[in-house]
Amino acid sequence: MAKTREMALVGFLQAQNCSNYVGSWRHPHSMTDFLGPQYFQRIAQTLEYGKFHLGFFDDRLAMPDILGSDHAEAVKHGIRVVKMDPVTILSMMATVTKNLGLGSTYSTTYYEPFHVARVMSTLDLMSGGRAAWNVVTSLNNSEAQNMGRDEHLEHDLRYDVADEFMEVVLGHWDTWEDGAIVVDKATGVFADPSKVHRLDHKGKWFKSRGPFTVPRSAQGRPVVIQAGQSGRGQLFSARWGDLVFCVYPNIDIGRKTYKSFKDLIANCGRDPASVAVAPAVYCVTGETKAMAEDKMAVIDKLAQPVDALALLSEVLNFDFYSKPMDSSFSTEEMAGISGLRGIVDRVVALSGKQNPTIRDFVDFSNRGTVREFPRFVGTAKDVADGLEEWFNTCCDGFVVAATHLPGGYEDFVRMVVPELQRRGLHHKDYKGATLRENLGLPKAEIGDWKAKA
Repeated sequence: MAKTREMALVGFLQAQNCSNYVGSWRHPHSMTDFLGPQYFQRIAQTLEYGKFHLGFFDDRLAMPDILGSDHAEAVKHGIRVVKMDPVTILSMMATVTKNLGLGSTYSTTYYEPFHVARVMSTLDLMSGGRAAWNVVTSLNNSEAQNMGRDEHLEHDLRYDVADEFMEVVLGHWDTWEDGAIVVDKATGVFADPSKVHRLDHKGKWFKSRGPFTVPRSAQGRPVVIQAGQSGRGQLFSARWGDLVFCVYPNIDIGRKTYKSFKDLIANCGRDPASVAVAPAVYCVTGETKAMAEDKMAVIDKLAQPVDALALLSEVLNFDFYSKPMDSSFSTEEMAGISGLRGIVDRVVALSGKQNPTIRDFVDFSNRGTVREFPRFVGTAKDVADGLEEWFNTCCDGFVVAATHLPGGYEDFVRMVVPELQRRGLHHKDYKGATLRENLGLPKAEIGDWKAKA
C-alpha cells in the first residue's frame, strides 16, 4: 500500500504583544504575560503536544510607525509595538521541548552573514538539530532608520543582495566537515585542521573570511524558510527555500500558484517534492458549528480600522493617512511601493484595478483582520475537511496562525489534530530527532546547495 502523504504543520508566532492577528490581545481569554518566558514556553509545549513540525517567528526591526509618520496610533492600539528578539525566546522554548522545530527570522538587509550564520547554527546545536532560519529582506524605511540607514533598499535589489548573503551563510555552514572534532586527550588533538576551512568570500556586496566558529549540527545545517510572494521573491524562494510560506486568497488562486511555483523550483534545477509549500490559515473550532461561529463572531469584533491602516503602511512603506480613503494610487505611487509587492499584486488582481484606492487596499488585503488568510470555521470535522481539500489541491501543509493565545492553538490541538491523525493526514509522532528528519528532508550535505547559486 502506498504511504499516505502527510501535511506539515507550522505554528506562526510573533515575539510581541499579540499573535499575527493584531486584535488578539483584546480577546477576553488572551494571556497577558507575553513579557515572560512562560508565555512562549506554554505555546511551544502546546504545539509539540499536537506534533507540529515547527514554530517560527516572523519579525520586523521597527514598530509600525509610518501611519501619520508617528508611532502614537500603534502604541495606543497595541499594533505590534512590542517586538522582542526571537532567537532568545526560541532558546527558552527549546528547554521545554524535545522535537518541535524552532524557526527565527533574520534579515539579509540589516545583518552580516557571519553573524546570522553563527546565531542560527548555535541555536541548531543547542536544540539538537531543530533550528530553521526564516530569510527576509525586510520592508520599510523605519527598519532602515533603526539600523543606521536613511531608507530601505529597492525591492529587486534587496533580493540581489540576499542571493549573495545566502552564498556566504551556506558557505560558512559548509566549512566544518563531519568528524572534524576528535577530542583526543591522549594526543592532545582537539580537531583535525584539514577538515576545517576558511571561506574567503569576496563578492559584490559582502566580504567574509572565516574560519567559521561553529561546527555542523545533527541535521547538517538549519532548515531555510522563505516567503517571497512577488515574481523576484518567488525566484528567491525557489532557489533557496526548504519550506516556503505563502498566502493564498482562495483555493483557485492557490491551485494555480502552487503549480507555477513547483514548476519554477524544477526550472531552478531542484526537485519540487523537496520543497514544502505551506499557506497561512486561521482555524476556529468548536464542539458544534454554532459554537465555532459564536467564537468567530467574538474574534471578528476585535479588529479596529486603524489596525489595517497601520499594518498596510508598515508593509508597503507608504503612509495610508496621506490620501483620502477613495483616492486612487497614481501609477508613479504604485511603482514606488517598496514593501511587500505580493500584497500589491494581490490587491490589483482581486480589485481588478491597476490603480486601487486606499479603501481597495484595506478591503482586498484584509490586513489587520482574520480574513487576511483563509479561515476554516466549524467542528473538527468541518475544519479538517477544509484543510484536506486544500492539502489535496494546492499545498504541502499549513502555517497555522492563532486568533488569540493560547486558546487558538489549544483548540486546534485538542480538536483538529486528532481528526487529521485519524485520517492519516498528520503524523502521530515525530519521525526523528531533527527538524529535517521530521519534515522528510535528508541531512544537509556539504555543497549540496551550490546548484542553486
